[in-house]
Amino acid sequence: MVFRKGQKVELFRRSSDESWEPYMDAFVGLHGIVTDPDTAINDPDALVEVSLEGKGTHRLPQDCLRPLDHD
Repeated sequence: MVFRKGQKVELFRRSSDESWEPYMDAFVGLHGIVTDPDTAINDPDALVEVSLEGKGTHRLPQDCLRPLDHD
């Protein structure tokens, strides 16, 4: 999946990535907007910067994110 800047996403599950931190468990189910998709690297393992509603901006693994087509 390639994420675009400004795309709405949901953090729908806990990530299996080693960069996942225990505090991030509280973010599961939240929606946000991609602010930095790291498209220059184009690496599926790269972290995506997402501004989460009410929780600030965080760099998150891609395997826990899914696009929201209709929000």
